[in-house]
Amino acid sequence: MKAYYYDDLPGDPRLPHHSPSSPAIPPSHLTTLGLLHQHIPLPSPTSPSSPALEAIATARGYQHRDTITVSPAALGPAYGDKIRAFFAEHMHEDEEIRYILAGAGYFDVREVGDERWVRVRVEEGDLLVLPPGIYHRFTTDGGDFVRAMRLFREAPRWVALERGGGTEGNEWRRGYVEGREGRVRAEGGLGGGEVERGGGGVEI
Repeated sequence: MKAYYYDDLPGDPRLPHHSPSSPAIPPSHLTTLGLLHQHIPLPSPTSPSSPALEAIATARGYQHRDTITVSPAALGPAYGDKIRAFFAEHMHEDEEIRYILAGAGYFDVREVGDERWVRVRVEEGDLLVLPPGIYHRFTTDGGDFVRAMRLFREAPRWVALERGGGTEGNEWRRGYVEGREGRVRAEGGLGGGEVERGGGGVEI
């Protein structure tokens, strides 16, 4: 997993959008933003579960799971519309849990202040948990293929609330912002919560 600031230049969002001068983003700052991230190697292509994954699922109360494949082959003519929907800035009232089984993609999450994007590249074996209330978006990379396990506390569902005036008053959004502000204060409030400028990105 690799994290860095999205360069905000126009162009295909499936491209890396990584400037060589982008500030490095350490794993601790992703934690400040509320993300849980871990690399769990797949035991085998036919059996993606592992003791480490099961321990996390048990500890966090994930009762259900399914598998989603995002690719032109899997989604057919709907692929373009689905990717555009995923890439629209939104939030959920539930955690979004993805364990990457094959392929790769990008999750963009809002930095403190909700203006800059932090881009997180996920590949096979990466587990990423986004908290309720965080503004984010997703796209595949240039390979146009990702297969992921989705985990849920309750019955599987994916309800996206696009960012707008109404979302700021959402109780899950308010709870997320309050928690993030507390973590920023604990981190020292560096640059209003942003990371100092440095080179590259950081492998997690």
